Amino acid sequence: MKVTIIGIGLIGGSMAIKLKASGFASHVIAVDNNESHCRIALERGLADEVMDLDEAVAISDLVIIAIPVDATLKLLPVVLDIVKTQAVMDVGSTKQLICQAVADHPKRKRFCATHPMWGTEYSGPGSAIASAFTGKAAVICNAVETDNDVLDIVKKLYSNLHMHLVYMDAAAHDVHTAYISHVSHITSFALANTVLEKEKGDNTIFELASGGFESTVRLAKSNSAMWVPIFVQNRENVLDVLNEHISQLKKFKACLEKENYDYLASLIENANSIKRIIK
Repeated sequence: MKVTIIGIGLIGGSMAIKLKASGFASHVIAVDNNESHCRIALERGLADEVMDLDEAVAISDLVIIAIPVDATLKLLPVVLDIVKTQAVMDVGSTKQLICQAVADHPKRKRFCATHPMWGTEYSGPGSAIASAFTGKAAVICNAVETDNDVLDIVKKLYSNLHMHLVYMDAAAHDVHTAYISHVSHITSFALANTVLEKEKGDNTIFELASGGFESTVRLAKSNSAMWVPIFVQNRENVLDVLNEHISQLKKFKACLEKENYDYLASLIENANSIKRIIK
């Protein structure tokens, strides 16, 4: 199968490695306006060649859109204008606005809205990882709006990435990702800024930072070009989650201000129950 990947970065590049190794993709074409990404993708063997969009889509069986969600909003209708029988999928972290953008497109059913639940704080094809998606969930949204043959291709793709499938409405997806992904990034960005503001000695941070701090602020190294559009597109859900998060932070603050350590312990113990979900 000939696969075109639009955006041969971390996600697109990691997909390319595994899809080629598994035999799912016999030929991978990269489409990317970043010349450095194209060069690295060719050097690492992530892509077999680089082409312009129109040419690549025309000769492909499957088109994967792996670019920031604001760019996907603009590009997806263009890709659907080009396709005939090709399957098209995206891998963005928001789904509702993307689905709405092509709801009335005559070739809407050639598109499958998906979200592989994996990522790191790094970006670019140089950070692509072969085993990235193993054991993780892949969400397929609004499946009834997609042709069965396209769904079959997407299911096979995620099977080759060793992911398990979750089916969800696009609006529900955006609510859930606001809680489990998007607010985590905002919290990490905010904590990093707090430390950078109050702790002026870079060497002290480096010397004293332990595993807990590193894991909490790891996401703060994530790319703003990717995350600002996600927050914009999922604004209402993220605001709702942030309001609850701020409420929880105020409870911890009040415990310390009022020296209410019994309640502080109960807050921590209640949080411990997350072990039922995350081992």
